[in-house]
Amino acid sequence: MKRTLKDYLLITAKGMGMGAADVVPGVSGGTIAFITGIYEELINSLKSIDPSTIKMLFSEGIPKTWQKVNGNFLVALFIGIGISVVSLSKVIKYLLAEHPIMVWSFFFGLIIASAYVISKSITQWNLKSIGGIIIGSAIAYYITVATPAQTPTDLWFIFLCGMLAICAMILPGISGAFILLLLGKYAYIVGALSDLNISIIITFMVGCLLGLISFSHVLSYMFKKFQNMTIAILTGFMIGSLNKVWPWKETLTTRINSHGEIVPVTQMSVLPKNYTEAEPMIFAALIMMAVGFALIVIMDMFSPKKEA
Repeated sequence: MKRTLKDYLLITAKGMGMGAADVVPGVSGGTIAFITGIYEELINSLKSIDPSTIKMLFSEGIPKTWQKVNGNFLVALFIGIGISVVSLSKVIKYLLAEHPIMVWSFFFGLIIASAYVISKSITQWNLKSIGGIIIGSAIAYYITVATPAQTPTDLWFIFLCGMLAICAMILPGISGAFILLLLGKYAYIVGALSDLNISIIITFMVGCLLGLISFSHVLSYMFKKFQNMTIAILTGFMIGSLNKVWPWKETLTTRINSHGEIVPVTQMSVLPKNYTEAEPMIFAALIMMAVGFALIVIMDMFSPKKEA
């Protein structure tokens, strides 16, 4: 596929959207990739990186190998992801601390719209597709109510976290950031990004790279052999993840992190307790939900038709 500089700048912008989503626990960069029409190209490009690629590099040279792995696309996309992850980690951290209801409301609307947009790719509605949605919803919901673990900070575990988190990051509806939260390493990784801790960042990124290459083969196979069922399960993942981004939470247990801050460990979704006092906030939250919903619908309207 022949692309212009403008095309690659647009891909970088989509990567920035993916990176911004991946920073937030509960929102998936895979969602952004799916609704902007680059999801299957991303999966297939990653899948093309395999042992034969090394042989091709020595036998046919860099240009042919670069073309095989769709190198221009991947570089443009990951530049965008990198820019967002590094630049927005502090911003997202601040917004979640100071304006949590507004932030979560925005993402709640975003995910509802994303589930709707992705579900439109289901070409045949039957018991299998409905069952796929139910299964995906149940799995994602269980993940959202699971209790974060206390885990080590050794580099081998950071590497493992990278592999697991990146698999979730490329699944619409499953947040890689939330997987890190369950593994007890979300704040640790975000802190390393904010502080530019090179050893942790490199170890985590190497884990991400290996996870991406290996998991992309699984996803590519599923899309080829079970496309409808796969999309149904992904839609279910997004529906089930809504529990995580519901704006009003009641904290059940807390812990003290490495910076001496009290942070929630387990939370439960609740309705606003005092409707009269909460009414202005509810109205603002509904506006943010509408903004998030509209953003995804507009993106879908102006996006190229997806391969799925």
